[in-house]
Amino acid sequence: MAFYLLIGIHPVNDAFVVPFTAAVARASGGLLKLAGEPVVVAGTSISSRAFSVNVENGCNGLETALLLAAAVLAFPASWRQKLAGFALGFLSIELVNLVRVASLFWVGAHRPGWFGPAHTVVWQSLVVLTGLGLFVGWATLVAKHRARPDPL
Repeated sequence: MAFYLLIGIHPVNDAFVVPFTAAVARASGGLLKLAGEPVVVAGTSISSRAFSVNVENGCNGLETALLLAAAVLAFPASWRQKLAGFALGFLSIELVNLVRVASLFWVGAHRPGWFGPAHTVVWQSLVVLTGLGLFVGWATLVAKHRARPDPL
């Protein structure tokens, strides 16, 4: 909860969250352009003649990354293991989220009737499950490493 309060504070939101969200929009716009979509990115908005979407704070992957951070911090592991687990998990979550934003834009532009369910049911679940899966995988590796006997 402390993490959510931190990103909700206006100076943190304005100095970090909004620019991060704009970077997510730019990267997602880049993916869409690679796929041949004629998009324009302005701030946190991605637009074309067919569709427009604004990437909101809840759609930037940070909430799932914060859940991962809380789980990693609570797990008994070394600080090095925690840092590695969070860093790799954060990058993985953000990569999945870039695909999410780009695919949701494509769905909105080409199959607008599917946008609502794709956004609220499919992709929100997949991003959170990605975070959960990353934590379980990391925690399993850490536990196995800890359970190994020390060589003599």
